[in-house]
This record gives sequence, C-alpha cells and structure tokens, in this order.
Amino acid sequence: MADDSAAIGLSTSELREVTGFAVACARPALAIFERDRPDDRRPRAAIDTAQAFADGAERTKALRDSAWAAHRAAQDTRDAGQAAASDAARAAMAAAGAAFLHPLAKATQVKHILGSAAHAARAFELSAGDDPAVGADHIARLRMLARPVVVDVLRRYPLAPSGGGRVGELMRQLDASLR
Repeated sequence: MADDSAAIGLSTSELREVTGFAVACARPALAIFERDRPDDRRPRAAIDTAQAFADGAERTKALRDSAWAAHRAAQDTRDAGQAAASDAARAAMAAAGAAFLHPLAKATQVKHILGSAAHAARAFELSAGDDPAVGADHIARLRMLARPVVVDVLRRYPLAPSGGGRVGELMRQLDASLR
C-alpha cells in the first residue's frame, strides 16, 4: 500500500481501464436519472464522453465540462427532492472524473476509481426505498466488473477515505472486496 506522499506510476492505458470500469458502473443508474428527468441528457453525455476516452479518445476539456454538467444535474435533482436521480447523476459525473485520476498516493484519489460505483449503488438503494441490501448487492455485482488492471491500480493507492456518509460506506465495501 502506498503512503500519502509518494507518486504512483499511472499510464494512459491504465487511466482508460479505470475510466471504462467507472462507466460500466455508472451506466445502469442512468435509467434512474432518466426516469425522473427524461429530457436532461447531461449525465448521459458525461458517460458517453467518458466511454469515448476509455475507447481511445483524447482527454479533452469536453470530458471535464461534461463531468461538471452532470454535477449540476445532480444538484438540480437533489434540490427537487429526487435523491436517487441525484446519485445516478453523481455516478455519471464520477465516471467522467475517473479520467482525471491523479498519480498521487492519497486516499481521496480512490474516489476517482470507485466513486461511480458507490453513487450508482446508492441510487439503486434509494430507488428501492433506501434498502441497504440493494446497495450491498449492487456493490457485489460491480465487483465482478473490475478487471485485473483496475484492481492493480486501486492497490497502489491507500484505502478509501473515511466519511462520505452512505456513499462512503459503499465505496469502502467495494474497496475492501477488491483488495
């Protein structure tokens, strides 16, 4: 396990793998967001832009812009009392943000690797009446999507940080199951 001051070797190929994993985790939650906001394409655009990067496109400003747009969609749905849709949008934002994983051995960077999974699991949990078993089951399924490259990258970082409420708990569950 890395300490908080070390730099981590991280290739573009590995960033693409991590981003592809984040997209695979976030994409199923789009249905939750689009059920509540069928005309709001911001989270879908973030996932599509992240997928393009994972498939070989350049890491451009459009990727960052789409992540911020998904973040605004999350805020809009949160403010409208649509908590499950908000977490689904945050999963999309985190998928786009995965492309910006920094090679710094800081626990907060684990959010770039596992944040989309945790937010997607929370979205499904909230959509099922805030049932924690649904979130835990979703995390168990997402674990199977993590290819060896993703697990190897994750293991270079410290454990997922404390805090973060239920999303943080789900992230730590996935983190522990992958290490």
